[in-house]
Amino acid sequence: MRKFGAILAFVIVVGLAIFFYFRFYFVFGEGVKSGELNYVVRKGLVFKTYEGKLIQAGIRSQQAGSIQSYEFEFSVENAELAERLMVQGGKTIELHYKEYFGRLPWRGFTKFIVDSIISYEKPQLPAAAPQAEIPVQTL
Repeated sequence: MRKFGAILAFVIVVGLAIFFYFRFYFVFGEGVKSGELNYVVRKGLVFKTYEGKLIQAGIRSQQAGSIQSYEFEFSVENAELAERLMVQGGKTIELHYKEYFGRLPWRGFTKFIVDSIISYEKPQLPAAAPQAEIPVQTL
């Protein structure tokens, strides 16, 4: 009976370890998202994590004639990478991310963890129209 209890305890511990690994450390998906970097902030009560949002170009919404924007919310584990992202606000950027089944509080608020910057560029500003000279009247 004692041997059965030890085997059962071992099976439960191994089962929990496998579950924990697949839930929180197994990379479910990985890819690249691109869009305009909205923000990257450091926040949290107990665990200070870096969180960000990327605004992706919209295709079409359910209502005719309107455009829907897609938001990609992500977390960043690497402090150096987060600092580099903080100065990229407003730029079009491509980020490589990993997706997990579950989130851990010390890793971030989301299941999407950005691990590198693929590329970035400044937004193209429209060319300024030539301005006509306005006569100045003096009194």
